[in-house]
Amino acid sequence: MKSTAKIRAVANQKGGVGKTTTAINLGTSLAMAEQRVLLVDLDPQSNLTSGVGLKGQTAPAGTVYQALTSDLDDMSTFVLKTTIQGLSLIPADRNLTGAEIDLVNLPLREQRLRTCLDRLRGDFDYILIDTPPSLGLLTLNALVAADAVFIPLNCEYFALEGLADLVATLRRVRAAFNPSLDIAGVLMTMYDERTNLGQQVSRDIRAFFQDRVFNTVIPRNIRLGEAPSHGIPAILYDVKSRGAEAYLALAREVLARDSSAAVSSTEPQHG
Repeated sequence: MKSTAKIRAVANQKGGVGKTTTAINLGTSLAMAEQRVLLVDLDPQSNLTSGVGLKGQTAPAGTVYQALTSDLDDMSTFVLKTTIQGLSLIPADRNLTGAEIDLVNLPLREQRLRTCLDRLRGDFDYILIDTPPSLGLLTLNALVAADAVFIPLNCEYFALEGLADLVATLRRVRAAFNPSLDIAGVLMTMYDERTNLGQQVSRDIRAFFQDRVFNTVIPRNIRLGEAPSHGIPAILYDVKSRGAEAYLALAREVLARDSSAAVSSTEPQHG
């Protein structure tokens, strides 16, 4: 039986919470665990593309912009291989800035990405979509395409601010386009256990989201900040750094959660 990829949007309309860092390093960690992973760069800043060393590179059919605005059947022509075994990318460039406007006049504009990724589902185990820091049409496409959402939250004072907007958006997407959309997990990032604030925000997040919060916490770590300037994931830049170890632990937790969810969904229901 052909496998079907789990599609996860990494979303939070706040900037600077670690969305791209999470997509790169979780994707790399899953690939190192022998999963076939596709990263989709849906942010016009294209930091995901440069963060895996493919800045300025274009797949044979173009970037994610062309994938969203064309009607090609063969989506594999938008996929680039990275230097990491098992990790592929649909790249972005500045053209994506115009996509919000160009998509408005296209049919089924909220579902363009879902159509693209449905054609690639059989080729991968995980598809991770990096989204822009807004709740516009690009993020909406990601939420309509995804089975579930990873929400990175930085452990700072305003972490929970704006979350009501994101949760309301998820609710609207469920009602209108994607009834099965779920929260795959909330990830605490930039955590500093030495500060009272970090500990307090961490408690608040766990109280708010409860078992949706990953046990793994991503610490403040200079290596996570340095790695993108070298065009490689932190896992490869310094595998012994606390940041790299945290993302490897997160990948293990994601795989464990997904396998236990798969087992429970196949168990007979007793009524």
